[in-house]
Amino acid sequence: MATVTGSAKRRLAWLLGRETEQRAERLLGAAGLRTLDRNWRCRIGELDLVMAEGDTLVFVEVRRRSRRDRATAAESVDWRKRRRIVNAARRYLQKLRHEPACRFDVVTVDGPKGDETLRWIRGAFDAGDVM
Repeated sequence: MATVTGSAKRRLAWLLGRETEQRAERLLGAAGLRTLDRNWRCRIGELDLVMAEGDTLVFVEVRRRSRRDRATAAESVDWRKRRRIVNAARRYLQKLRHEPACRFDVVTVDGPKGDETLRWIRGAFDAGDVM
């Protein structure tokens, strides 16, 4: 029986995360949102998806949890993670000519591969709640 090295585990986790982000993007796209950016990075952090719903800019955090004996994917978006997302979103907004209405959504996947549930939480948190 072959053992999986740490780097192989990280690679598998990265691939699973990428697949989850693609599924989330398809879900939101089917609901009428338009993708503006994927995996937008700055010094402060990363925004998984930046989408538009009409005139509203939607910052989407995608979280996956395979194990059911730990916190759910939604619970893993704690105050520290929300603060990083909001600060990265502020940096993203600096590159725009005007600041549109914004919303922070979370798409979660809980459960092992093949037995997972995708859940979209619209307006999961507000920027004012994290400071």
